[in-house]
Amino acid sequence: MVFAQPVGGSRGERIFASTNLAHEGADPAANSTGTAISGELRELIQCHECGLLQRNPPLPAGCAARCGRCGATLHRSIPNSLDRTLALTCAGIVLFVVANSFPFLSFQFQGQTTEATLFTGVEELYRQGMWALSLAVFFTSILAPGLQLGLLLIVLVPLRMNRCGRGLSRLFRYVATLTPWGMMDVFMLGILVSVVKLADMSTIVPGTSLFAFAGLIFVLAAAQAALDKDIVWSRMPVPARVRRPPQSGEPVCSCRVCELVMPESKADPAPGRPSCPRCGAGLHRRKPESLQRTWALVIAAIVCYLPANLLPIMTVTSLGKTQSDTILSGVIFLFNHGLWSLALVVFVASVLVPLMKLVILVYLLVSVQMRSPRRPRDRTRLYRLTEAVGRWSMVDIYVVTILVALVRLGNLATIEAGPGAVFFAAVVIITLFAAAAFDPRLIWDHRSRAHDGACLGGVLN
Repeated sequence: MVFAQPVGGSRGERIFASTNLAHEGADPAANSTGTAISGELRELIQCHECGLLQRNPPLPAGCAARCGRCGATLHRSIPNSLDRTLALTCAGIVLFVVANSFPFLSFQFQGQTTEATLFTGVEELYRQGMWALSLAVFFTSILAPGLQLGLLLIVLVPLRMNRCGRGLSRLFRYVATLTPWGMMDVFMLGILVSVVKLADMSTIVPGTSLFAFAGLIFVLAAAQAALDKDIVWSRMPVPARVRRPPQSGEPVCSCRVCELVMPESKADPAPGRPSCPRCGAGLHRRKPESLQRTWALVIAAIVCYLPANLLPIMTVTSLGKTQSDTILSGVIFLFNHGLWSLALVVFVASVLVPLMKLVILVYLLVSVQMRSPRRPRDRTRLYRLTEAVGRWSMVDIYVVTILVALVRLGNLATIEAGPGAVFFAAVVIITLFAAAAFDPRLIWDHRSRAHDGACLGGVLN
């Protein structure tokens, strides 16, 4: 057994590589499939990206543990996590109520004024027959962040009072599910782009909700950064049968949600699949039918990509004149008005990022199906990239939502969503599902034994 040693980290952070549980000379493939080697292990964790079974080392406050093979962050030790997260959650709920109770922008054009709340754009999209687009905007900009804050409050208050029931673990599971779908920061970028587009033709007045919304973005981000999920999960009740360490050579399985490692025989039986005895999530050695589902989603996104960029994303009617804009024409508008930096951001987020995600996912799928052993760590980094940047492509959808909400002056000035917006939203959402359906552990199933030794040897002493 090799114990973790501190290695260099970025921004002054000390990064610890987690302990490798494989004996010297053992077959790395046997370890990655979930077989425990020692019978006296306590803090076990299985990397969610490469499947290596490891032990979390004790961490000083403010430090992190990374997988010794793929470099994924396994755990961060955050001081006063529960108190800080609970305080930020309470502040976030107050700001959320304010942000959704008052107008966030006012549009003044030729003596007429319209005001828009966060829900106005959702309502207008639904009125124009874009019910699917309306539902996507409502869920990602209002419902998901609100549910995330509410669930955090419901879970953290009992934990702070040292009370915990079995139902809390299932509620906390949904917090992790909702986190990637809350896109208020992307919505804020959409507000900025919308204000720039309307600045030449009207006067835009910020409202109370806009400032509350901006504050909520920072508060929610701070709450997510302050939350130590391992501390929360460690306080959730676990059946006594699961608490014993696995015996030597005994098959084990791990939960991808709460990261509980347990003997395979101790998982809760369920119709068709075992489930985690702590959080209730389904247990699988690999995501079922990962390649087939990812291929289907990627092909669907490719089919939607062309109409998303060729069809008009919105139609502007002003003083009897009608103009249709595509995503690229919106980028050109920003560039012609001297806002080349903002035009570059929108071009990258709306055109390059969806295309890049599709190319990377196709490359990962092909490499896995060809059983390629080459550069698994680099391919895992590419997968992380697709997870991190995909959400920012929603910026153009939010721009359309805000403009539709603000410009509602009948024949004088009106903006309506176009069919391109529906296809573009489909591309963004489908690629998010595709990244979630792909199992990065498949990358490591065919890596070379020599590469495994090089990875671990380069991190551990």
